[in-house]
Amino acid sequence: MKVPAPSLAPILRSDAQGRILARVLVDPEASYSLTDLVAWSGTSMPTVTREIRRAEQAGIVTTTKLGPVRLVRARVDHPLHDAVRHIVLATFGVPVVVADEFGDVGGADAVLLFGSWAARYLGEDGRAPNDIDVLVIGNADRDRADDAAERVERRIGMPVNATVRSRSQWESAAESFIEEVKSRPLLVVLNSDDEQLAVELAELTADRGIRG
Repeated sequence: MKVPAPSLAPILRSDAQGRILARVLVDPEASYSLTDLVAWSGTSMPTVTREIRRAEQAGIVTTTKLGPVRLVRARVDHPLHDAVRHIVLATFGVPVVVADEFGDVGGADAVLLFGSWAARYLGEDGRAPNDIDVLVIGNADRDRADDAAERVERRIGMPVNATVRSRSQWESAAESFIEEVKSRPLLVVLNSDDEQLAVELAELTADRGIRG
């Protein structure tokens, strides 16, 4: 079966390849096991093993054995490292970068990606997105959310729009914006410690699986 070209970065082999490379290339100092990459990419061990083998053959990553575990990390001395990293960071690396920069926004119960970028990432066909939409749920400070969005912009080179809504606004059916967000593809990058909200987000995203 032919795998469709990724909607976010058609020059890559597949969406799965993009998600796997994103996890490895976002932080050049970190190492990840194949099991880590399976969990992150939402794909299978054979797929991860195959894509890492190809990436290693191309010189993009390097692997080492630590007992029974094979660890993968970026090969920063490769001539194309910076170019490949920029492409992956601006496409499939977005969830990692958003989670990293929004993680310190106080009062955030959850952070979601929505809009056209989330739709393309989750496999919905359409035009390549021009920006990234982030929704922060909770009593987060708007200035801190905007600062986080600016940091994401600097790292990935694409405009980032941060929207903040309180829990009561999220749970209310009165705002058309919230109803629209809930009806479209959503990607949770930072989940809530609140069980009720976590369950609701899980239910909203359960039937919107990522295309391999």
